[in-house]
Amino acid sequence: MAEGEKSLDGLELSKEWLEAADSRAELFRYLKEQVPQIFCLKKESSPQEEEELMQSRLFLPLECFLFGEDPQEGLEKLKQGSTSSQLCGRVFKEGETVYSCRDCAIDPTCVLCMDCFQDSVHKGHRYKMHASSGGGFCDCGDIEAWKIGPCCSKHDPGAATAMVTDECGLEPEIYGRAERLFRILLHYVTDFLVWEENLELSAELQPRTKDNAYYCVLYNDEHHSYDHVIYTLQRSVNCDQAEAQTHTALIDKEGRRAVKRGTLRSCQQARDLIRSNSEHISLQPLRVEILHAAVMAHQTFVLRLGPWFQKVISYSVGFRQAFCQVALETNADGDQPCLISRLMLNDGRMYKGARKIVHELVFCSMLMETEFKKLFAIEFTKYYKQLQKDFIIDDHERSISITALSVQIFTVPTLARQLIEEGNVIKVIVGTVMELLREHLDNNNRFFFLGYNSDKFSRIQIIFHDLRYILISKPSVWTEELRREFLEGFKVFLGLLKCMQGMEEVKRQFGQHIAVEPEWEAGFSLQIQLRHILAMFQDWCSSDDEILLLAFEECHKVLMQCNNQSFHREATNYYMLKHILHVCPYKVSQEPVSIHLPISRLLAGLYVLLCRTGAVERLDDPERFDHTLLAEHPLRCVVLAAQVSAEMWRRNGLSLVSQVYYYQDVKCRDEMYDKDILMLQIAASKMDPNHFLMLVLLRFELFDYFKGSMNKDQDELIQWNRLTEEMLYLLIVIIGERYVPGISHVTKEDVTMREVIHLLCIEPMAHSSLVKGLPENESHETGLETVITKVATFKKPGVSGHGLYGVKKERLVDFNPFFYHYSRSQHSKAEESQKKRRTHEGHDKALCPPVPPAFCPAFSSIVRLLSCDIIIHILRHTLQRAAEDRATHWTEAMIQRALHLIGQALLEEKTQLEESTMEEVAFDFSLKARRIGSEHGKSVFLLLSKIKAVPSLEAQKDMVKWVLQMFEIVKCLREKSSPTASMSVDTTKPEESVQDKEKAERKRKAEAAKLHRQKIMAQMSTMQKNFIESNKMLYDNMPETGTQGGEPVVTTESCAMEHRELCVAIGPHRGSSPAEREVLTCILCQEEQEVAAQAPAMVLTACVQRSTVLTQCRGRIPTNRADGTGTSYPLFMPPELAVGTHTGSCGHVMHATCWQKYFEAVQNMTRNRLHAELIIDLENGEYLCPLCKSLCNTVVPLIPFESENAEIIGQHLTLPRWIQIISARIKGLKSVAQDNDCNTESTSVDGDTGLCGEGQPDFRSILSYGVQEPRKFSDSIVEMLVVCATTVHRVGLQTAPNEQCPRVPLMAWNTCAFTIQAIENILQEGGKSLFGSLQNRQLAGLKAIVQFSAAQRIKSSQAVIQRHFNDMLGVLLPVIGRKNTPSLPEVDFFHLLVGLVLSIPALYQEEAVDLQPSAVSSAYNHLHILHLVTMAQMLQVLLSSTDFPAVAGEETEESRAAAELYTTVSQHTERLIPDVSGISVAERVKRGIEPFLRCAALFFNCLTGVQPPEELFSTAVTSQGQMEALCSYLALPSNVFQLFQEHREAVTPLLKRWCGSPAVTKALKGKNPTVRYPRRRNRLIDLPEDYSALLNQASHFQCPNSTDDDRKHPTLCLFCGAMLCSQSSCCLSQLDGEDVGACTAHAATCGAGVGMFLRIRECEIVLMASRTRGSTYPAPYLDDYGETDPHLGRGNPLHICPERYRKLNQLWQQHCILEEIARSLEVVNVMFAFEWQML
Repeated sequence: MAEGEKSLDGLELSKEWLEAADSRAELFRYLKEQVPQIFCLKKESSPQEEEELMQSRLFLPLECFLFGEDPQEGLEKLKQGSTSSQLCGRVFKEGETVYSCRDCAIDPTCVLCMDCFQDSVHKGHRYKMHASSGGGFCDCGDIEAWKIGPCCSKHDPGAATAMVTDECGLEPEIYGRAERLFRILLHYVTDFLVWEENLELSAELQPRTKDNAYYCVLYNDEHHSYDHVIYTLQRSVNCDQAEAQTHTALIDKEGRRAVKRGTLRSCQQARDLIRSNSEHISLQPLRVEILHAAVMAHQTFVLRLGPWFQKVISYSVGFRQAFCQVALETNADGDQPCLISRLMLNDGRMYKGARKIVHELVFCSMLMETEFKKLFAIEFTKYYKQLQKDFIIDDHERSISITALSVQIFTVPTLARQLIEEGNVIKVIVGTVMELLREHLDNNNRFFFLGYNSDKFSRIQIIFHDLRYILISKPSVWTEELRREFLEGFKVFLGLLKCMQGMEEVKRQFGQHIAVEPEWEAGFSLQIQLRHILAMFQDWCSSDDEILLLAFEECHKVLMQCNNQSFHREATNYYMLKHILHVCPYKVSQEPVSIHLPISRLLAGLYVLLCRTGAVERLDDPERFDHTLLAEHPLRCVVLAAQVSAEMWRRNGLSLVSQVYYYQDVKCRDEMYDKDILMLQIAASKMDPNHFLMLVLLRFELFDYFKGSMNKDQDELIQWNRLTEEMLYLLIVIIGERYVPGISHVTKEDVTMREVIHLLCIEPMAHSSLVKGLPENESHETGLETVITKVATFKKPGVSGHGLYGVKKERLVDFNPFFYHYSRSQHSKAEESQKKRRTHEGHDKALCPPVPPAFCPAFSSIVRLLSCDIIIHILRHTLQRAAEDRATHWTEAMIQRALHLIGQALLEEKTQLEESTMEEVAFDFSLKARRIGSEHGKSVFLLLSKIKAVPSLEAQKDMVKWVLQMFEIVKCLREKSSPTASMSVDTTKPEESVQDKEKAERKRKAEAAKLHRQKIMAQMSTMQKNFIESNKMLYDNMPETGTQGGEPVVTTESCAMEHRELCVAIGPHRGSSPAEREVLTCILCQEEQEVAAQAPAMVLTACVQRSTVLTQCRGRIPTNRADGTGTSYPLFMPPELAVGTHTGSCGHVMHATCWQKYFEAVQNMTRNRLHAELIIDLENGEYLCPLCKSLCNTVVPLIPFESENAEIIGQHLTLPRWIQIISARIKGLKSVAQDNDCNTESTSVDGDTGLCGEGQPDFRSILSYGVQEPRKFSDSIVEMLVVCATTVHRVGLQTAPNEQCPRVPLMAWNTCAFTIQAIENILQEGGKSLFGSLQNRQLAGLKAIVQFSAAQRIKSSQAVIQRHFNDMLGVLLPVIGRKNTPSLPEVDFFHLLVGLVLSIPALYQEEAVDLQPSAVSSAYNHLHILHLVTMAQMLQVLLSSTDFPAVAGEETEESRAAAELYTTVSQHTERLIPDVSGISVAERVKRGIEPFLRCAALFFNCLTGVQPPEELFSTAVTSQGQMEALCSYLALPSNVFQLFQEHREAVTPLLKRWCGSPAVTKALKGKNPTVRYPRRRNRLIDLPEDYSALLNQASHFQCPNSTDDDRKHPTLCLFCGAMLCSQSSCCLSQLDGEDVGACTAHAATCGAGVGMFLRIRECEIVLMASRTRGSTYPAPYLDDYGETDPHLGRGNPLHICPERYRKLNQLWQQHCILEEIARSLEVVNVMFAFEWQML
């Protein structure tokens, strides 16, 4: 049907419906026919087909009905008249990155999507990133969500009017049609979404004939695991595993799935089977329903209608309003809830797919319209209790529950106020919680959580979030209505707190340990949930004096009701020092006590607010408050914590220890411990100080102790001592902790600053540690950023670790060693660290109390505690015990605290005396301290002098000294009531003079030590000179490097010249190999041994791995040919270096026998270890180096240099002659091998005579230049050679081990060449010199690998090696090559050079006798091979070059030679680039061959051991100087183009052959891709500086294999930049018949099995080494505080750290990824193996 006809058909239909009397019936009649024909057919149609039918037959007529004309035309008209919405409204998927602005967001729930954030002003602010849990939506455009910048540039309407306009912009006719259609369809949607299994289709939708076609539908639940469901399906509906897995995945994703279609009977059988099979596994059966095919079809269509509605609504504001109108309208009779409420109330019974549709419809309609959002919020609040109850019994996550929408409405400030005023939402929320927690109330109406259901409880706790949302922004204006409703809500909230007050009381165990640990987590998790809510309620109250007073009264009333229960006994009198205290007897250690006192604490908070706002004056009859009673419970709680600390409650188990820990921990202390201290401070300010102290002593159970009664029981004495410490500490806290706004005149900023100073006094800390140590407010802010620069300095991190803050020196005066937020361990750490610092700075160790801020008037009387009778008594009693010095009767900690208290008192007195006249000062501590008890020599002052002499108080000596000085200062101030400036200076003199004396003493000692050192150094220097004088002859005769010891002494110049000449590694002028013996120590048995050819083998640990570090064609790894004898890899390495074999070593040496024993032991031991296979692969011979734990998989035998000191013969063997001799030898060897039967593959060598001049050499001419017996190796060295070679062969070719394989020697030469190239690459990248820069381990490993590769020919068949040599030489001498020998552009010449040099000795092999070339023969062989290969390499560079650098300069010999060569080559190849100067050619070629020459120099140095010239040890030498030094070392002319002139006779015919190859022609025409020289140096890809750019990239990532919107894990390959979809079933692929994830599959082609990936959403690096092994590594992105942020936990802006990225690059280039993985796995004890292959 044509497009036009379709829409015509649709128009006609829509007209019929429109004109019909009952449009609904007409429409339903049409749907009844069409829907079952499109969906849920017997023969399943393809999704595409289904989509097309649905569009043409269903949606098109509906759209025609809506527009009244062709939808396309209608839409065009609409677009012209409407404006786009100011709200973004993007609904977040799970895992999507969202942004919040810490500067501008009204609360942390206000977030932006990636696109809006990138285009907003907030990008430059302090923003946070985090992964969405799904279900929220973007707040861009919402004026109430942002202080500034509510819109991004896309959603900015220019003027903020779009939100206000109510005009729908639709013609009334269209609006009417829309309403009509939406009403019909929304009723239809609602009916089918809330469908129940036993319902029948309505008459309008009942098909004419009811088929016996049913579906057995299986629903998702959270009780059964994936495996359970798969197992059940396989057993129940006869499907295979793959099908069952598909079903299960879809059930999990969509919430349900039809698992069987058939007759009613067969579906019933399937249902019963599923139920019974699933019941065996878990006690609950799976939910299964049987639905008729027609019902299924309608339900499927309803799911498709959801997105259609969204699409239509997005066309126009009018459509949206029509939709909202219909969704929220109530029935005429009003008994039925509106449609949206029906859907909400059935949410708990719907499956995932249906819920998603409903939620998305709410998002795109009601939440986008201010007016309707309000109406929706009222409906939501109306049914709130029921919705939450449904959620509690629902087993789905909250993100797919309708209750999750609360965040969208409760956080809007205007809506929240309205909901409080109209629906008292606070009362509704708290009432819901109370109703749900009612089952946990005990007889006393308190919560008791024994045996609670943790899942249900955690769901109830989520309701508190809603209360937090409602309270998140306090009102600026209070209406009467708001006041009334808020107070009503507050009273209900107090009812909740009342059930918590005194809950879960504990009683001290005596005798035996508690049998069962009591439940405590529930109470504390409730407390943690309430922590911010309590603070918010106080904040709301503080914004209105009237509310504050009423709330305080209400709170006090409720507290009095609670306290009535707890006192069962009559009050009695207690006497001390003529003071009487009248209280009820109570002992914390014997009676029940509770740590939960939320009402007492809330009251304390409200009282301080009253003081702060001044409203405390308006309190009615303040005398009616019994402060003893108010302080009672908080004091008990503090005493409980003290007794637990004194280990009196050990028998009560860990639960109590945990409770006390949380009580004082940063998570809870704000509303627990801190408020208890506050309440005690309130009581101390209102009570008589002596009475208060007596109450404290009484509750600490120290009353009798301080009255003088003594107990001889040792344990009790220890307890008393500990309790005294705690009691004195509490007094220090009550008197000294004034940093609370309202207690003293401090701001919140001052409080945070003090917290930070004290944290940094423990040790320098990272930003994240500081944040963890500070309490968060309701917006998750700590206030750290505003103060940190004032109190600390920042030290940036290095390549590892993180940035640290250190406290500024001038802030240390605020340090209080008894800071009340220190834990026990923090206290001792801080004390130690500050004492150490003071000693280091040359001060004494006294940590005196800081000067505190003055109390506010309401609390000023607290200081009376310091000068009352009881405190003097306590201090005297404590000091007296120390003065008597009886070991068990006192502790140093007690004295330390007593001294601190005395210090506090003296500082207070000093401050008061300085601020007022003596007559006005009533504070008389110093007088009492001197007077009371002085008659017996036991006054505080006199006792201080006594304890100064106690030896065990040595550590407190400085503090005692400071206290006595303070006494003097106060005395001086008292004697002269107005101390002058000079006076105060005098008063500090004693202190200063003591310090100065100590300083001078230290300085004197330091000077003496320095003089002593100088004297010793002078003596040593004199002795050295004397020794040199007396042994002058010895020093003069020291031979220079390169000359032998017995030679005559030569002058410096001639020696340097000779040294330079000897720095030649090859050819007739070769320098000598080092002759020194190498003696090494085995790391296992610690015995020394010389490295010698005949000695038992010494081996180096080594790791062989495949590598693509140098590849020029990333992602293309060639497949290995089955036969090793072909002309592909490994015989010839292609120039792209697609994949090489790298052998690295950690440089540790062992005896071969020791290694074998160790390896066997490792194998036996590792087999028994859990998950050991994750760290080392035993099957492949892996082990960890015994010393450094590096991953190894073989050993390389150590072979000494061959001592070749034969005389160089005079005859000069030219290149043409050498070629003739070699060719003759090859021909002869072939003849011998084939019994003169000519091989058809090889070409006749007769052509060589023409090539190389007269005088044809014979078969044995080669031997006349010198032969010698081959080196003999000990059996163990030979055995180790085989071990190493087979590993290299096995790993490099990924084949089974086979030492007889002809490719074994090839792989040894290849790994030698590739390892050298990799090392040269590292040196070049790091800008280091070629020699002298390598670490010893790298150098030792490299030498060992070269010597091992050279010795490889000894074990292999000589015929095989001869054949390899022949094939390789065929590249350079095409006449002796085979048909398919590669040509110049297809070979890497350094690999060829190594192969030829190491295989040529095989030519010297005779039938009857083993021979090898002499030093002379080798010298010439190496020289000519290098010359030939260098010329071929130069030609390769020339042929691959298209861009010649423009270099200005005069013509030189070099440039002429270069121009001549270029012309010759151009003639041969018929390709000429005009205007190329000889200088440009010379420059291009020299740059192109430099890496080859550098590698050759490294190779020959390791092969012969000849010392290189000095220039190669330095980076300061120019590139020209480097090149000349390289050429001289390699016996090449410094003008390399001279080679072509020197060997013109031999090279001319070769040049023609080389250039005439078909491969060269193809390459020049651009048919074959060619490698440019010098090769591209690989680095990790460039990453953006700002991490949000990567997140942006990830958010736009589309998985290539899936279209659904499930959470993806975009992962970036750092080698090539490919973005992959990891950890997802959609991107699984097969690798060697096994399912692997996208990263594993990619690593196989991109990194030869090794991978380095950045998981973008997780912000972490993943290192992979094989399918089973991997590890995570910190990403190279740091926040402004120098810290990494795995999983974006903190969400701070991140920026790249170039040093760390460089380190990652080195990790890769140095082939250390495997090692890093093994190390990290060794450190992390893996309990459950992670499936790396699925990544």
